[in-house]
Amino acid sequence: MAKKATAKTKKAGKPKAPTAKPAKAKPAKRGAPSKAAAAKPKVAPGELVTLLDFVRYAVSRFAEAGVVFAHGTTDPIAEAVFLIGETLHLHPDQFEMFASARVTAREAAAILGLIERRIAARLPAAYLVNKIYMRGVPFYVDERVIVPRSYIGELLDSHFDGGDTSLIDAPDAVERVLDLCTGSGCLAILAAYAFPNATVDAVDLSKDALAVATRNVAEHRLDDRVSLYQGDLFGPLGEERYDLIITNPPYVDADGMASLPAECRAEPAMAFDGGDDGLTIIRRILAEAKDHLTPDGGLLCEVGRCRPQIEDEFPQLPLLWLDSEDSEAEVFWIAAADL
Repeated sequence: MAKKATAKTKKAGKPKAPTAKPAKAKPAKRGAPSKAAAAKPKVAPGELVTLLDFVRYAVSRFAEAGVVFAHGTTDPIAEAVFLIGETLHLHPDQFEMFASARVTAREAAAILGLIERRIAARLPAAYLVNKIYMRGVPFYVDERVIVPRSYIGELLDSHFDGGDTSLIDAPDAVERVLDLCTGSGCLAILAAYAFPNATVDAVDLSKDALAVATRNVAEHRLDDRVSLYQGDLFGPLGEERYDLIITNPPYVDADGMASLPAECRAEPAMAFDGGDDGLTIIRRILAEAKDHLTPDGGLLCEVGRCRPQIEDEFPQLPLLWLDSEDSEAEVFWIAAADL
């Protein structure tokens, strides 16, 4: 089923997804915006008229306040469109259709209030509206889970569809999938959509995170196909084996943890913390994955900027490094036979 790693892939030609990992930045005290941001500008009625007017205004305010975009959206325009669209109950795909539409006075007040709250609270935008989209699919999120921004969602579309660049022969043949460190359950749910004949097991150490994942599984009506387990990596699974293991584990090293921006420090630290060198959890996954894969299975693992450390420590592993629209070599694939 799985194809062996032989070469680095080309970038997938898929629509961009709002995904990004936290970049290193000077720590900022949560809830303490810059002096410029503290003085809230007043917008007179009629000064901002259309959705695009509010996007431009939000982008300017975000730039003035030094807001960080490393938690679900990748730039100030995407962040503004996301917040304004959610305020107006518009799916991201609908924004362009209504970009020139006028905003009512009540809607304007709600939009402006959300923009200022984003700046003052230094919370990820997804927490303010309790929603994030991956591959156009909506998921509930709150402060019990990391904001989903894994590149794996895009890679399931571009490299597991049975086409010319596919790493498996046929998605219909995948019967069992495991999602380690599932968090909100978003990757487990996207896997259930990508592999229609598969059942999906999803594991997380956090009871709080699994409560959010339970809600998302129920909202997507996948209770009969996605099962959630609390425990440490493979611990609660016994001797179960899978055709595919996907995982976006903690991989931020100690220096990165010390320099996370305020928005990222609002998220659960355990979802980021990969130990001194970022590889603490990844080492365990590489050591144990083969015992939980079928002979023709494979492991898809996101590791952020840890590629140099991994290649230094595991030179014997023929890892295939994959690119997405917004990342280069931050996810690897390896067949079970090569582990």
